[in-house]
Amino acid sequence: MHKYPVSISLSSYGADLVRQQGQLSFVELLAAAGAQRIEWREELLTTEQPVELAQAAAEHGLEAVFSSPLELWVAGRAQPNAELNATLDRAQAFGARWLKVSLGYFTDTNDLQSLHALLNRHPVKLLVENDQTLHGGRIEPMQRFFNEVERLGLPVKMTFDIGNWHWQDQSALTAARLLGRHVDYLHCKAVARRQDGKLVALPPGATDLHLWEQLLKHMTQGITRAVEFPLQGDDLVEVTAQQVAALALLGQPRAENAHV
Repeated sequence: MHKYPVSISLSSYGADLVRQQGQLSFVELLAAAGAQRIEWREELLTTEQPVELAQAAAEHGLEAVFSSPLELWVAGRAQPNAELNATLDRAQAFGARWLKVSLGYFTDTNDLQSLHALLNRHPVKLLVENDQTLHGGRIEPMQRFFNEVERLGLPVKMTFDIGNWHWQDQSALTAARLLGRHVDYLHCKAVARRQDGKLVALPPGATDLHLWEQLLKHMTQGITRAVEFPLQGDDLVEVTAQQVAALALLGQPRAENAHV
C-alpha cells in the first residue's frame, strides 16, 4: 500500500520544549519517525540559524514548510501585508519550499494583481490557512479569496486546518466540500472542549480518523497531511512514528483498501 507524505508541525511538541531545545534538535527525530516534511514555526524561533536548519533538513531528506503568524491581508490596506516579501525571503533562508500564513482581512478591494506579481518573483510557494479568527477562520471569506485566486490563476493553495473550524463553530465537512479543490496541505488535529469551556487540540481517536477520511475525499489524492496535535511521551520517536503511520494511510483509494 502506498503511504502518503506526512509533515510534523513542531508546535506539536509544545512551545516550551521547542523553545528550550531549539527547532534544530527535532530534525533527526522527525526523520527517524518516518516523516517527509518538517514545519518550522516562526513564533517559536529563538537563536536558530536559518542555514543550519536548512542544511539539517536537507541532509535528513526532509522538505520544509515555514509557518508564520503573518496575516496576508491587513485591515484598511489594499496591498498584501507589507511584511510578506521579507517573510517569503525568510522562509527561503530556512530552506522552505512553502510559506504558510493566515488569510487576514480579505475584501473585494484587495489587490490580488500585486500579490500575483510578488509571488511570480519568488520561488517559495504560498499556502493560506483558515485560522481561529472571525475574519480569517470562516468558510465564506476563504471561499471568496480562493474563487479570486482560481479566476486570476494565482499560484496560491490552501492549508486546510481541520480543527480550526471548531473555533468558529463551522463544519469541517462543509468546508472540505466547498474548498477541498484548493487544498494542498492538511493540518490535522482533533478538538475537544474542556470543562472551563476552552477548546483544546488532541490526538485523534478512531472517530476523528474516520472523519478525516471523509474530508480527504474532497481533496486531491495524496496531499501532504500534517500532525498539529500534542506529541508527548517518554519516547518521542515512537510516539511520532505511530501518528505518522496512521496519517500516511489516510485517503487510500478504495481499490487499494480492498486488497489489504
